[in-house]
Amino acid sequence: MIVQQMVEDRADQLAGLIEERLGIPGRGLETKLRRAGRALPRYIRREAAKIEQAIQLSANPKLMRQVDPTGIEKAFGKCESWLKTIDPKERRKDRILGFLAVNAFNFLVISGAFITWAVWTGRL
Repeated sequence: MIVQQMVEDRADQLAGLIEERLGIPGRGLETKLRRAGRALPRYIRREAAKIEQAIQLSANPKLMRQVDPTGIEKAFGKCESWLKTIDPKERRKDRILGFLAVNAFNFLVISGAFITWAVWTGRL
């Protein structure tokens, strides 16, 4: 019973951290991890899968014995340490700058193509 409560409490903390740092809404850890998808690195997704399995196993008293508390604690530690390195403001700024950079590049390419076309057809 103690392991089950520990796993559920830590899962709630991890879900809150995912929502806070990545801005992913949802109910529960499983939903948030599914929505996060490729926003999480592969090794974090693997650790999160271990946590999800521990949550499912801890719901049944007989299967709860299969849960390795130290392994789950390490998985929680890795996930939390990675999530704490994320700065939401920096992510937002990077997204905006990336969007602007792509649009500026597209504008330059289209403008260059238009000027080239105007020169070839004698309109400029």
